[in-house]
Amino acid sequence: MLNRLFTAAAIWTALGLASGFYWRELTKFNDFPRTETMLATAHTHALALGTLVLLSVLALAKVFNIKEKSGKLFATLWHVGLGLTFGAMVVKGSLQVLEIPLAESAMWAGIGGLGHMVLAGTFVYFFVILRRAIKAADAPATV
Repeated sequence: MLNRLFTAAAIWTALGLASGFYWRELTKFNDFPRTETMLATAHTHALALGTLVLLSVLALAKVFNIKEKSGKLFATLWHVGLGLTFGAMVVKGSLQVLEIPLAESAMWAGIGGLGHMVLAGTFVYFFVILRRAIKAADAPATV
């Protein structure tokens, strides 16, 4: 599980950095003067929620020996939530920069909102599995 978390954090780092570069180049190429698009914040979402959170989870999983099954479910749900959020932001932001009317569809807020709800539920789930791991670590050893 630790290797999987590390790899996922590295991938989200690459996606965050690439989306920041993409945002800068797309707006420059299209002579788009405004910075208030969904694309402008996609890279910070990927870096903060993908890189920083997963590296923190990696450290906590190592210290408290979080169970493989629980950790795998957490990571899967986290990727689904962050993928929905990040994907909606990149697509909507690209459409905004290209000034395509579909960018104003409420669909993007719905997809991003769904991703945020999955992330919120996954945060709660992580606290549950972390509490279990802490209790297991504090339990006296039986012979």
